[in-house]
Amino acid sequence: MGTIKSAKMNTPFEQLAGWLDKKEDEHFEFKEAKENFHFEKLVKYCVALANEGGGKILLGVADKLPRKVVGTRAFQMLERTKAGIIERLRLRIEAEELQHPNGRVLVFHIPSRPLGVPIQYDGAYWMRAGEALTPMTPDLLKRIFDEAGPDFSAETCSAATAKDLDSTAISGFRGSWTRKSGRKDLDTMSDEQILSDAELILDGKMTYAALILL
Repeated sequence: MGTIKSAKMNTPFEQLAGWLDKKEDEHFEFKEAKENFHFEKLVKYCVALANEGGGKILLGVADKLPRKVVGTRAFQMLERTKAGIIERLRLRIEAEELQHPNGRVLVFHIPSRPLGVPIQYDGAYWMRAGEALTPMTPDLLKRIFDEAGPDFSAETCSAATAKDLDSTAISGFRGSWTRKSGRKDLDTMSDEQILSDAELILDGKMTYAALILL
């Protein structure tokens, strides 16, 4: 009678070696952070990865291929850092410290956002755009809201007017949409036309999506 071999378990270093070969995308973020890394920026990256299905942030690793471990001195009190992220996002973030021969590596494991619920921080629903962070576009937000069933965000609020919107937020939305779409004509459109084209105004009335975003 043959024996059953147990499945091979990867060691943390073997897992790390596999992650280093990954391309940087909406599920993997690599930062050298040799001396430090800004906490608020870490939180925003956690939001971006959660909004796009979850992933990992690795500090102490070169962000260009072929990657190598460079080590990091950031977030020496890792449990406090993790608690601070959870407190701000109400999202269970796991973090671990790997003592690699080439230096200390921090790995933050980011779960996906809840179904139909995008995560907001510091006034925006963040997502990755290349190596930068940018507020999510209305079409992506609508797609997330639609996951949960009927889209209340598309309903209009009869009591709301354009005066209830923040002009700075509209300007930021215009710039984000222009960069994302490459449409130069958006620069010359009125705020009302921009909002209408984005279906944030329907039949002259503000939608709840407009109030949430702007």
